[in-house]
Parts: sequence; C-alpha cells; structure tokens
Amino acid sequence: MLGGWIGNVLRINLSKMTYNFEPLNYEWAKLYLGGRGLGSKYFTEEVDPTVDPFSEDNKLILSPGPLTGTYGAANGRYMMITKSPLTGTIACSNSGGYFPAELKYAGIDLVIIEGKASHPVYITIYNNQVAIKDASKIWGKNSDEVEDYLHSTFHRDAKIASIGPAGEKQVLFAAIMNDKHRAAGRSGVGAVMGSKNLKAIAVRGTLGVKVADRVKFREAATDAFRAIKESPVTAAGLPAYGTAVLVNVINQNGLFPTRNFQDDVFEDAEKISGETLAKQLLVRNKACMSCMIGCARVTKLADPRYKAQTGEGPEYETIFALGSDCGVSDLSAITKANYLCNEYGMDPISAGATVACAMEMFEKGIIPQSDIGMPLKFGDADALVKMIELTGKREGFGDKLALGSYRLASLYGHPEFSMSVKKQEFPAYDGRVAQGMALEYATSNRGACHVRGYMISPEIMGVPEKLDPYATENKAFWTKTFQDVTAVVDSVGMCLFTTFAININHITNLFTSATGLDYTQDDMMKAGERIYNIERLFNLKAGIDPSQDTLPKRILEEPVKQGPAKGMVAKLSVLLPEYYKERGWGSDGIPTQEKLKELNIA
Repeated sequence: MLGGWIGNVLRINLSKMTYNFEPLNYEWAKLYLGGRGLGSKYFTEEVDPTVDPFSEDNKLILSPGPLTGTYGAANGRYMMITKSPLTGTIACSNSGGYFPAELKYAGIDLVIIEGKASHPVYITIYNNQVAIKDASKIWGKNSDEVEDYLHSTFHRDAKIASIGPAGEKQVLFAAIMNDKHRAAGRSGVGAVMGSKNLKAIAVRGTLGVKVADRVKFREAATDAFRAIKESPVTAAGLPAYGTAVLVNVINQNGLFPTRNFQDDVFEDAEKISGETLAKQLLVRNKACMSCMIGCARVTKLADPRYKAQTGEGPEYETIFALGSDCGVSDLSAITKANYLCNEYGMDPISAGATVACAMEMFEKGIIPQSDIGMPLKFGDADALVKMIELTGKREGFGDKLALGSYRLASLYGHPEFSMSVKKQEFPAYDGRVAQGMALEYATSNRGACHVRGYMISPEIMGVPEKLDPYATENKAFWTKTFQDVTAVVDSVGMCLFTTFAININHITNLFTSATGLDYTQDDMMKAGERIYNIERLFNLKAGIDPSQDTLPKRILEEPVKQGPAKGMVAKLSVLLPEYYKERGWGSDGIPTQEKLKELNIA
C-alpha cells in the first residue's frame, strides 16, 4: 500500500461553477513526488506556455506534498503553481502554516483551479463537500478580516488562504496569504487568483494522512528531529532571532544590499537586526505545523506614529527590502510597512525593492517629484510606508510601483536600475560577493530567488561545508546540487530551513517510509533534477530564452565599493558555461534530448 499521497485531485472550474474529483496520476507522482514537482507536471501538461497569465486559460494549482500533514520534521508546506504575471515564467510559490496540512486532511493531493468566475467568489471544502459561494461581502477585505468572516460563517476550525486588495487589483507581485500571516509570496500568484475573481479558499478536513510503514517513519522522524535539535542554526539561531539573525552576519560579510545595491554594508544594520527586533518588538515565537524550529516572530508595534497592533514579522528578507535596500534604519517603520504588505497581500521583497529602485531614480533626477507626489529619498521612513500603502491600493504613484521594478524603471527609460532577473527582484544577498548565489539568481526558473538553491548556506554559513564565496571553482556543481535538493524538499512538503540540519538521507528515509516506495538517495536527486528540467522546458516554450540567464549591469560590472568584498563583481561569464555543462545541457543552455531521455521526460 502506498502512503503519503491520498489519491485525489480536486478540479474546480470557476467559469462553469463546477467541480469534480478525479484519481491522482500515480505514475506522475512517483516521478515528480508531489508539491512543486507534481503540481508543475500537471501544470505543464495542461497549460499552454504562451498563455497570458491573466487569461482564464491560465490555471492555479495548490499542491501539498506526500509528507505534508505528517508529524515528520516541519512537514507543513505546499506550493501555489501558475504562470507568473511578473516574470512570464512558471511560478511556484511556497507557504507553510496550517492550511497546507488541512488540504491533505480533507483528502486532497492537488487542487486545480480553472477558468474565471463572473463575479467575486470563495470556495469552501469540507472533506469531499465543495461549494463555490458569493464573495461580495469580503471583496476588498484583508486576510485577517476574511479569515474572521469565514471562521464565523463556514467553520471555526477551517484553515484559509486568501488574497488582499493587492491581489484583487492585480499588483504584479501580489501574494496569497494563509493562516493570516503565512504567504505564498513571490512571483505574483495572488494577482492570478485575483484575476479569476477568487477571494479565498477555506478548508476543513478530518481524514488524516496514512504512512506506509509507521515504525520506520517514526524512526526516520526521530532521526530528523535529533539532527534539528543538534544544529546551532535550527536549534539556537532561528528560534532565538528568527531569520533576522542573518542581518548582522550578512552585513559583516559585506553582502547586505543597501540603497538599491549601490552599497553592500549598511551602517545602521544593528538598528534593524534580529537582536534589536527581539529586544524592542518581539512578543513570542511561532511555528508552522509539525515544526520544532519556530522561526516566525509575533511582534507588537506600539510606536505612537502608527496604530497599535500585533502582527508577524518582519523577517530577514523583509528587513533588507524595506530597510537597508531603501536606506531605512527605522525598525518601527519597517515593521509597519511589513504589516501593510501582509494586510494588502504583497510580496515584501518585490515591494521594497521596487521602492528602492524608485528612490534611486528620484535622487538621480529620472523620476520627477510631480509623478510621485512627494520627495522619495533613501532613508525616508515616512515615504517608505506611504509608498507601500499606495502600492497596495494601486493609487497615485503606487499604480506604477505595482508593476515591479523592471517595468517601473523601463517606463522611465532606465531598466538598468532594476535589480532583478527575469523581472523578479533580488532577495537580500549581493551576488557580486557570493558567486554561487549569483549563479543561482541567473539560472533560477522563477527569476531572482534565494529559495531555489540557497548557496548562502555553504558560502557564508558553512553548511554542509564552508566554501569560499569569492571563488568560482565547483560553484556550478554546488549550485546544481542545491537546486535539485531544493526541488525535492519543495516537492515532498518539507520546510527548506530543515536542510540546515538534515540531508538527503533523512529526506529519503522519511519519503520511503511514508510512501512505501523503495527509493534511493540517487532516485530522489534524479527526481529533483527532473523537476528542474520540466520547469526549464516550460520557460523556454514561454519565450524565456537563455539570454535571460543574466544579471543586472551593476552586478556584473560595478565593483563592490566597501567592506571585506571591496572590488568584487559577479563572474557569471565563467560560471554559466560550467553550469550548463554540469546540467548536461547544450552550450546554448537548452536541455539536450539525451538529458531528457535520461530523466524520463517525454
């Protein structure tokens, strides 16, 4: 008996206001595992790569993994898969919390949403009972208000994913929020949900998840828990300070992007660090389902400039985007802007980075003050908060900010000021310093991304071994390996942070004991490589050609100005040919027929 997977796919057509259950394709599940992999397989089989992301022919797939909902190490993740309106690539956005497990408890491996409703709707799921209901009462509401409403009208124990006003107004980096503060944040998946007039999905499940071998699964889970408890990152750093523990670490290593990547050392890093956040704003830690790390921060904002409120975050990437990247050292303002991103339902990385891009262009005289309505200078905390609010509402200059930094900069004839790849903004590490991270940005299948192959782990943190961040040797091998491992983690339903402590052996043992399949570590790595290649094929057919495997001119040609990495640039011309060779692709960056045959890709 196979475990982990439930065996059910729920297909909902919003144009026809119909739904049906169909059997899971187990042959695909064996090849692509679940989550990111299996959802991407269904998506790439069913959706034309040239589709307009806002067309009703685009689909939105919710995909937990075979381990999602089990008690293994941090097994509470799912993926939102669609074609991105921000990048035009395949979008796979990951989130945790409790909503993903509830999908499995309702007896569902995948939800495929098709078409477009004629008016705002929401979906309720109670095991095999599905309904599509009018959402006019909650259209325009934020995630907190939507959840409170659905808890009172549908089920008090339901788990809910929803969009805020940014998704409704199709801000190109709108997120899908679940459990109020968790987010499928990047690539604009919330904008696609909004384009379908779908406000929310509420799920209540009581069916549980069965594993094939309880004894072996318990042993595998115990082994993984032990490793997590013994790692200084997962047992100490993340629980104590959350992801913001990285602020001082990355700043001291000279790759903390500042003022739209003009600098890499922020003089006020300590003011916005995880340590300072813990002293000034932290209420308590919070964990996702089945997680012993508890990296989330519940914070309280009591600054008299803003309404007193309690929320979650900011996390490390948010502190960079709304903080150092905008030259802002006011932690209360950063936290307020972060709360606004959650309330409106926006990716704070792209939101903050787009404001930073606008700040530089304003200071250089490219964007006139008359377009913005106010001065927009680096370090102006009040202007930051105002711009985030306008973006969420798509009002005034916020209507242009809602397009993302690449389109904004292009409107003014200067796309070079957008620090992005494939139109998605950089996260919080400068690739001029960490060469493996530069390669990951350039080759990530969803545009610039740190959670498709987190090379900061070996290059800065020394996990699983320390690599020289400045060196190019073996970085192609390591980047491919990290990308393939990440595809596995995303597909089985685990949290990527567990990989600071566990390895592919732990993941394989959890997967095989849960599913009953006799897979080796090599089989799992081959699945990760297979997943990466089908994403690449979709992007190629969508017109995202290998010429877009590149980095902004600033990162390639302008040396780091100060700090330990002074004088460094990204050496992509050396790294990229080695990477293509490591992947077994042609020198043109296109997967060969031999490679596709090896991976059993038709």
